[in-house]
Amino acid sequence: FQRCVGMDALNSLHSTTFEIDEKHKTNYHQRFLEFVKMVQKENLVIGGAMTDPKGDRSKGPAEQDDPDLFTRVVAKDDKGIYVSGAKAHQTGCINSHWIILMPTVRLTENDKDWAVVGAIPADAKGVTYIYGRQSCDTRSMEEGTIDDGNAKYGGQEALMILERVFIPWDKVFMHGEYEFASMLIERFTCYHRRSYVCKTGLGDVLIGAAATIADYNGIPNVSHIKDKIIEMTHLNETIFAAGIASSHQGHKMKSGVYLNEDMLAQVCKHNVTRFPYEISRLAQDIAGGLVVTLPS
Repeated sequence: FQRCVGMDALNSLHSTTFEIDEKHKTNYHQRFLEFVKMVQKENLVIGGAMTDPKGDRSKGPAEQDDPDLFTRVVAKDDKGIYVSGAKAHQTGCINSHWIILMPTVRLTENDKDWAVVGAIPADAKGVTYIYGRQSCDTRSMEEGTIDDGNAKYGGQEALMILERVFIPWDKVFMHGEYEFASMLIERFTCYHRRSYVCKTGLGDVLIGAAATIADYNGIPNVSHIKDKIIEMTHLNETIFAAGIASSHQGHKMKSGVYLNEDMLAQVCKHNVTRFPYEISRLAQDIAGGLVVTLPS
């Protein structure tokens, strides 16, 4: 299943914990490395949980009427910390082994309680998942296999509610260092927006399907059909090119990991917010009514 978000969290935490330790003489980086060793040894899937509900987006975490609209530390003892709040839009969280909780916005000194990063098992006590749905979910319940996809291990989204979830100290990688929240977020998004290269795999399949339908219809050599398939390929490879270029121009961080080039990562993301929709429109244009009215 999808490992990109967890990998992005691990990469961004590698450099950020190193630099927090450098300033505050903490030991987050060593704790983090021990966690990574466990993840690698046991081949675990990590979910990266960054997005909070946020509430009134003109206000910071400490200014909200409900303090749990951003994930925060509510108690601590000699064994660890307890966090409450929520994480939204968590793709794949239910079939991840561990979840890394991270801040989602730039924080101020008033937001220290919200400056927390920690790793929890996906089935930790106090975590409730509110399962999302998509418009085609019921297709897998119909007879036949044409729309099953990955019937047992398909993707999903959920809202995570956190109620006094315990995190032991050895799984805490930020606790109050609010000035490093924006650094972590920026590095995480830089990795993740480059990772949208994966969308081009779906694009390849869709382009191939459109070309196959053109063959079935006996029109593979018609000029406007060829033009549309060329345009689909051009858009798809443009997404791919921006992501790969971002990686190629990466640079080494203090901790030893590499961070890809930021501007090209943002360009990759912008391409992904536009081009796949045009690729889909062209595929539907080539296929005609068959796509919408094909009998089940």
